[in-house]
Amino acid sequence: MNTLIDQAYGPEAFRRNGHELIDLLAEHLTAVQAREGAPAIPFASPEEEYAFWQKDYQENKGGSPSELFQAVLDRSVRVQNPRYMGHQISPAAPLAALASLVDGLLNNGMGVYEMGAAGTAIERLVVKMVAGKMGFGEAADGVMTSGGTLANLTALLAARSVKAPASVWRQGHQDKLALLVSEEAHYCVDRAVRIMGWGEGGIIKVPADDQYRMRVDLLEASWQQARAEGKTVIAVVGSACSTSTGSFDDLAAAGQFCEQHGLWFHVDGAHGGALCFSEQHRSLLAGIERADSVAMDFHKMLLTPAVATALIFRNGQDSFRTFSQKAQYLWERETDEEWHNLAKRTFECTKLMMGLKAYTLLRTYGPELWEQYLEKVMNLGRQFAVLALETEGFELAVEPQCNIVCFRYHPDGVEGEALNAFNEAIRQALLEEGRFYIVKTNLRGATYLRVTLSNPLATEADIRELLSSITAKALAIHGFSGAE
Repeated sequence: MNTLIDQAYGPEAFRRNGHELIDLLAEHLTAVQAREGAPAIPFASPEEEYAFWQKDYQENKGGSPSELFQAVLDRSVRVQNPRYMGHQISPAAPLAALASLVDGLLNNGMGVYEMGAAGTAIERLVVKMVAGKMGFGEAADGVMTSGGTLANLTALLAARSVKAPASVWRQGHQDKLALLVSEEAHYCVDRAVRIMGWGEGGIIKVPADDQYRMRVDLLEASWQQARAEGKTVIAVVGSACSTSTGSFDDLAAAGQFCEQHGLWFHVDGAHGGALCFSEQHRSLLAGIERADSVAMDFHKMLLTPAVATALIFRNGQDSFRTFSQKAQYLWERETDEEWHNLAKRTFECTKLMMGLKAYTLLRTYGPELWEQYLEKVMNLGRQFAVLALETEGFELAVEPQCNIVCFRYHPDGVEGEALNAFNEAIRQALLEEGRFYIVKTNLRGATYLRVTLSNPLATEADIRELLSSITAKALAIHGFSGAE
């Protein structure tokens, strides 16, 4: 009897559907890479999108999987399109996407070694390679986890376990704990502090300089002020790089400060940590080897499907300090430091085989693929800045350090909130048109347009076309407003 279960698990149906899907995806890649009328984002309002899928479910239940997949492709942002210059995520290398398919079908939980032997060993190999590239010794170790936000929280929980005066895990909070971090750091650091129960006072924001880098010269004064207020500062978080502007903190100076005062030094390298694979640009990470922990996303700058984040500890034993719980059905002794039982060191118990995605690229192409990619997109960032400054009407927020560039169109006589609204209108017009996808950010009250050049197939022609499109929209908006 051919039941639905038989149909769902049939190898031949899978083979047929899989071949059709690969053909669809290959055609999709061809179209977006050739820029053949495929917009970077087929924008629809949330209400319109929800209505489409409501209707799809009502009318197409039992329909062709290929038709479903085609609809998803047609209605999704095209990160593979060279005109996608939006949020910080790299176009996944197709081979790494196939590794995700293997992970999805195997569905190994990986919280304990028995549920993911291959994936666990592969993950350790990848983590050890990243640690070595960052300048850590053999004692370094870590895990992979689901995104930079979770990695940063996990690292700070470890910092709390190592540096807090009492065992918070067993006894609860006995002190007013706090950390120091740049005012330009990613919001997830603030969120982690609040999740840990330290409250608003637990995050001490250090001012940034005119390049949006943490003022490391103010760390001492900030630390002394916190002590005077009865706070116990246990950590400093450095940004490599900041999310809005791509600015790199002085990691060497921050690390030296932490060593002098016995503080944990964590580096949020979600975006820029990948530069450890670039001989040309690794100097931006000078001092990262002084960190106690580092978070680095493979999906932002290393061609790997989301989400895949490495969390590296300079002292691998510290990675076991985050959690210490009894779970008799998983392992016998909670205190055993077993690298192969990953749930002892991560939030996840049912854990994706995310190391496979990165390892597939490493094994096939070597780290040279990542180095070539990083050189290309970093050069695109510099090229964008040069072309923007050469084009009338544009100005930069700051000279970019990486492939993130903040800029705006600034007509004569338009200032303040009017200038902010003007650039927001430009971005909205671009979004609705869909040919390019860029985002915006707010820097000290000023709205800037923001690009992340993540696609190595983007060219100078793409950049010039974007700037021309912005200029045309700016002139149309400016003229319509009646401004002189």
